[in-house]
Amino acid sequence: MSENQFSGRLILLTAADGRLIADIDTDQIFHNQYLHITEINEMGRYALGNLEGWKDFPQLARQGDVVVAGPNFGAGSSRQHAVDCFRALGVRLIIAESFGAIYKRNAINSGMPIIEFPQAGEMALKGKWLHLAPVDVDLDSGLIKMTDTAETFSLPSLSKVQRDIIAKGSLLSV
Repeated sequence: MSENQFSGRLILLTAADGRLIADIDTDQIFHNQYLHITEINEMGRYALGNLEGWKDFPQLARQGDVVVAGPNFGAGSSRQHAVDCFRALGVRLIIAESFGAIYKRNAINSGMPIIEFPQAGEMALKGKWLHLAPVDVDLDSGLIKMTDTAETFSLPSLSKVQRDIIAKGSLLSV
């Protein structure tokens, strides 16, 4: 199994109505009161600590998990901590209907796999993707397989630039 193939669970960032949360900004992902923390391994404990209903996210997340969010994930300021806090927890992929421009660039530059998938909300609402459902992910082929049902979904491919940066670890290593 390559570094781009892994198993985990889907963590659907949903509101009380079952819809994926839209417009999660970088302050909700990683509150500015913790910006003094510079060790990536320490950042995970504060992930989503300012997002209502998700303060327990650090205890929930496991190695290999895939975070799924609504549109405009990571809107707001240029805050690398908002990417690195997920890495600290072992999150291997973030799927969102769309990403804030700065967040997207920060994630790609640091080698964090992200995929824009406009149908993510639809998959959640139709029950095709369930919270904490086990999945197998192959970033090379763009496939995500639901372990329990064996149903497979095609995701948009990572760009060549994204693949190259991920392979090197970060833009600074390319």
